[in-house]
Formats: sequence, structure tokens, C-alpha cells
Amino acid sequence: FLDALKEEPRRIAQPLSIESRRFAYVDRGFYSSQLDRVFKFFPREQVHIVKFEDFRDRKQETLDGIFEFLGVKSLRRIRDKDRNIVPYERTMTPEERKYLSEVFSAEITKLEQMLGWDCSDWKGRGGSPKPPAGD
Repeated sequence: FLDALKEEPRRIAQPLSIESRRFAYVDRGFYSSQLDRVFKFFPREQVHIVKFEDFRDRKQETLDGIFEFLGVKSLRRIRDKDRNIVPYERTMTPEERKYLSEVFSAEITKLEQMLGWDCSDWKGRGGSPKPPAGD
């Protein structure tokens, strides 16, 4: 895994085809640049960003916020049941976690500033988001 992460810059250095995007393990995690592109076309007040952990931990509340943002009626209450839970084949090694922590440290700070979020939960385990239950 760590070798693939370190090899990514070389693999995606050429113009990216759909096929080569599968090697962009880290690149796709730089959300701020993706959001910058969105904000070039849409004002911030027309964009509602949801933090995965908020959705995972407070599904109904998060969905209600989305419906309110869209100005539509809330759906019936959802059953808060996780489905298709498959445990990871393995957990990250401390070396992998440290590498990703260093890669994403500035990005996490940038997202916190851009979105007004507290992403300390992404930093708490070496700079990466908490894995889903089962890790």
C-alpha cells in the first residue's frame, strides 16, 4: 500500500485518463482543490458540503439539514442501520498512517479554514479520518 502511495505521483504525471485515475489514491483526497473548482461556478451559499463522519454518526439530522438546504420536505425517518459492512482486509501500518498524515496535514488545515469545520477527528489518529467500525 505504501509503495502504491509513493508511486502515485509518477503514475498520474501524464494526462489523466479514466483508467489512470484508479491510481490517484491520494490525489482524490485533496478536496480543497475540487471545491475551489466548484466554487468557480457556484456561489458558496448554493453548495452544501457534508462531512462523512457527520452523516455516518447522525444520519437523520444530516439528511434533514440537506433537505432544508434544498428547500424540500424531509423524507420519512430512516432506519439507522448500516448495511453491507465489510471489514478491511488489514489496517494501516504506523508507517503508512504517518506518511498519509504528513501528506494531508496542510490539506486538512485548508479544509478547516475553507469550510469552517473542525477536523480534529481526522488528525486524532495520525492525521487520517477514523475508519468505519470494524477496523
